[in-house]
Amino acid sequence: MPDASFPAAATGDRARAHPDVVLAVAGLRKLYGGNEVVRGLSFEIRRGECFGLLGPNGAGKTTTLRCCLGLIDPDGGTIEMVGEPVPRAARRARIRVGVVPQQDNLDPDFTVTENLQVYGRYFGIDRAKLATRIPSLLEFAGLAGRSDAHLRTLSGGMKRRLTLARALVNDPELLILDEPTTGLDPQARHLIWDGLRQLLTQGKTILLTTHFMDEAERLATRLAVIDRGTMIASDAPRALIARHVEPDVIEVYGDDARTWAETTGRGLSTRVEVAGELRHRLIGDREDLLGGPVRVAGREGRIHVNDDEVVLVDEEDRKGERQLIR
Repeated sequence: MPDASFPAAATGDRARAHPDVVLAVAGLRKLYGGNEVVRGLSFEIRRGECFGLLGPNGAGKTTTLRCCLGLIDPDGGTIEMVGEPVPRAARRARIRVGVVPQQDNLDPDFTVTENLQVYGRYFGIDRAKLATRIPSLLEFAGLAGRSDAHLRTLSGGMKRRLTLARALVNDPELLILDEPTTGLDPQARHLIWDGLRQLLTQGKTILLTTHFMDEAERLATRLAVIDRGTMIASDAPRALIARHVEPDVIEVYGDDARTWAETTGRGLSTRVEVAGELRHRLIGDREDLLGGPVRVAGREGRIHVNDDEVVLVDEEDRKGERQLIR
């Protein structure tokens, strides 16, 4: 793990009007041509928390990060990152920020250690400090035995963990991660999550974008849901789930799923979602969803929950016809 005693890169005077706010965004707007992709977005991230931006592809998450980092100029609003105005002092602010981009951009010609050494030199960190810092970063990333390995020998998950370690080489005040686990297998995702939780216990401040609700729920202290550049809701993940997510979801599948969902399912549920030609989701309260008689694929019965599986129980012979699953 990164040593808490690692010195931050020298940046001169730091004008911090709000010492507990690491990133403040107010009324952020960004247009591409006539298309407004970020529409008046406002949020603050306090020191030591993980703030999540949750939304589908195209929601404006990456554009928001690029504006915050000063990589593109906003068309409206204000940004203050680690006490510096962005984009005016973006370069000075970025010295104190770590970034994990959506796509890995490690240098394929360097070894694991060399990738960290070269990146550290960009921040003006001398060789002696890097020599003491890199082993702990490799230990944190689970790559201590791979220090001299070339990138072609690493798995996708290993490369992602190396990118995370590289983002910590300057001991940043703010760590920004853009969809850090997209494309990874479940085991690799959990390893990344474990590493991020360790950083939070050390007091690191994290800005995370994701389109996975389970990732946001596991990591984020607070969460903003955005779509088409607009913030829809913001609160702690559990509070958002309690307020906006119905308590039960049942998936209906089979050749007659669409007909059944339209004729019967809508009467049993709060709403119906289409998840493919043969699959629909019924969303609502358990008593309503499981209460009445139903007909699926010509069979009549009642929806019944058994060992976390939802089945259609035939009213005559009581045999479970597996037309419904939880």
